[in-house]
Amino acid sequence: MSETDLATFRSRVVACGLLASLLITAPVASQEAARADHVVLISIDGMLPAHYLDLAWPAPTIQLMAREGAHAKGVRTIFPSVTYPAHTTIVTGALPIRHGIYYNSPFEPEGQTGRWYWDEADIQVQTLWDVVLEAGRMSASLTWPVTVGAPIEWNMPEIWSIEHGVDFLEVMKETTTPADLFDEVEREATGRLTLDNFNNSVLIRDDRIGAIAAYLLETKMPALMTIHILGVDHFQHEAGLGAEIVRRSLTCADNAVRMIVDAAESAGILERTAFLIVSDHGFVPIHTVLAPNVWLTEAGLMEAGHDRGDWRATIHTTAASAFLHLRDPEDREAAARARQVLEEQPRNIRKLYRIVDRDGLDEIGAAPEAAFALALMPGVSVTASPNGPAVRAGNGATHGFWPTLPELHAGFVAWGAGIREGAVAQIMGLEDIAPLAAELLGLEFQAPDGVLQAGLLSDSRGTR
Repeated sequence: MSETDLATFRSRVVACGLLASLLITAPVASQEAARADHVVLISIDGMLPAHYLDLAWPAPTIQLMAREGAHAKGVRTIFPSVTYPAHTTIVTGALPIRHGIYYNSPFEPEGQTGRWYWDEADIQVQTLWDVVLEAGRMSASLTWPVTVGAPIEWNMPEIWSIEHGVDFLEVMKETTTPADLFDEVEREATGRLTLDNFNNSVLIRDDRIGAIAAYLLETKMPALMTIHILGVDHFQHEAGLGAEIVRRSLTCADNAVRMIVDAAESAGILERTAFLIVSDHGFVPIHTVLAPNVWLTEAGLMEAGHDRGDWRATIHTTAASAFLHLRDPEDREAAARARQVLEEQPRNIRKLYRIVDRDGLDEIGAAPEAAFALALMPGVSVTASPNGPAVRAGNGATHGFWPTLPELHAGFVAWGAGIREGAVAQIMGLEDIAPLAAELLGLEFQAPDGVLQAGLLSDSRGTR
């Protein structure tokens, strides 16, 4: 990692045209100092700053919020810059090395089963949901990552089965709390949810998310609500950044936000509600895919089977990032051999990635179980496959890259109670969102890595 990258990442200061003295660290204010009774935290997965800064994009609700409230020109993500670690950083104010959600899928030594980090019990630090509960208040959550079993009053988590042919909606229903909530939202908000109207590949899914979130906000009025909207991410992966289907999916996400705002107004709580519209990462178009496990297999460090066979070293991948794991964490010879294999590739291939050692990963707060990582060059994705050519053509777009890459900047818009009109942050971090949400609600919260961006808050407490 260069000194410039380190300085960028270590910086916890937001340049938003306000006094630096307004920036204070967590813990934050007491409940008596609450600026809002309700915080609605909406993640539009893969939303880019351009989606609200450039009016050519079809997102009128979010763009209006950005003009009337506060926004960031960019939000630095984490490493790896993927959904589950990033969303956990958003609700904890902690980097992955501390909060325990290192990848989307945990590394499984005997072979990857397809399981993701679904269970909230895997989070190793305090969450926003924890402090809401401790304050005697209630929360709601809709398809937010890593929420199965979370201390959330009304919770419909994101989860699916690793068994072929099992309807993911049945798994979601089984893990929804309270037990009758799934039936209630079908009856009162959406009609029957099916694989035809609630899967990632259909635009209507985000409409259903908006309808459910609006219903929960209007009828339950939780202090904290966390909502995860997927379509923009899905279609950028599939079609690239500027495709028409991406524009349509952004329209659906924007409409979901509008429905949720309308629900707050219908419930009579709009003037005491703060809305935080966030995302987890940006996107980079892909032209090449790298398969480094092909080289490790050729070097005899692993085998080509699904369980990796009699392996000593292997690459665990998540989007455009790769981490070397050892069967025996003390096997320095295997780590050295794997690094040699990667360093000795022909120069034209070696340009596609750089090796990040353990010290570099510690500095950026990533993956404590990995011996080292590969940071892919922009345009290069990675696969864990041990078969086929090690370098192959790619398409679409993805994330996972080193987080200082500007194209990876996530988005942030804040609007409503307690938000300073016209405040603009040049750059902030995902870890800075949780302290802001806690301050709005007047909750004591210790963010391990984030800071409270107080310049985004209004001077007065209460209504906008």
